[in-house]
Parts: sequence; structure tokens; C-alpha cells
Amino acid sequence: MALSQPDAVQHSTVTSLYRDHHGWLQGWLRKRLGDRERAADIAHDTFLRLLVSRRLPGIQEGRSYLAQIARNLVVDQWRRQRVEQAYLDSIAYLAEESTPSLETQAMILQTLVQIDAMLDAMPKNVRSAFLLSQFEGLSYVHIAERLGVSVSSVQKYMLRAIQACYQVLYAE
Repeated sequence: MALSQPDAVQHSTVTSLYRDHHGWLQGWLRKRLGDRERAADIAHDTFLRLLVSRRLPGIQEGRSYLAQIARNLVVDQWRRQRVEQAYLDSIAYLAEESTPSLETQAMILQTLVQIDAMLDAMPKNVRSAFLLSQFEGLSYVHIAERLGVSVSSVQKYMLRAIQACYQVLYAE
């Protein structure tokens, strides 16, 4: 099957980037992570992300573009590990019959990682308003007082937070 012209150009560009920079990227990651296998996995995932995104760097930007993708993947991995460890710590003392199945744990962990990423992407006041509302049960008036903003600002923050939740729930 022949590739369309734009697909052929993309394939050629990614092939060139891989040939020219894969070894460098893997070595760069290995120095930062201290783990050959993780470096290889993240280097692989970097090129996979490049292919999926269909956004290619300019000729002079190859290494910096790949390094930025790789840094983002490392941060995502660390965030996932932090969330996973917190979840495992929270269920560690449950009685065996109360411990969720591995399948349920995987689904819960995936949801927690999505929620964490959603919260991290929110502007500070939006995140604060949402958390104060959901976890402390504060009214919009009390949230406004706590954040030093108007009630109408809190309403706007909550709308943005709810839209973000909706995106997480229904985007896939």
C-alpha cells in the first residue's frame, strides 16, 4: 500500500529523525534517569508520540523537540508513579477481602491519573475553588472569601473546573 504524499513526507522525516537522533536521545535519557531500560522505553515512546501527533520539528529543532517530548514523558511517568504509590499506600491496610481486584485497581489508578492530570492542568484559582468546593464542602461565598475573589469569579472557576471534568469523562 502506497503512502499519500503528506504521509510519505512525514514517514521520511520521522525516519530521518530516528536515524539521526535516537542514539543521542537514548543516551541523554540514560544519563538523566540512570536506567537503561527506562531510557529505551521513553526514547521509543518519544518517537511514537511524534508519529501520533503528526507535528514535526523544523530541521534545526530535531534534538530540542525530541528532548521536550521525552521530558514530558518522564514527568508523566513520575506523576503516574506518585499517584500509583499513594493509591497503593491507601489500600495497603485493607483486609484481603476488601482489597479491590487487580482489574479494579487498574481502572481506579487510570481514573486517578486522569484526575491528577486534569487538576494539574487547571489554573491555580480554578483548581483551588474546585477542591475547596468538592473536598471541604465550602459554599461559593466562603470560597470567594478564602481566595480573595468575587463570588462571580468563583462561579466562573467552577464552570471551568466542571468543563474539565466533563472533558475527562467524555473525551474518550
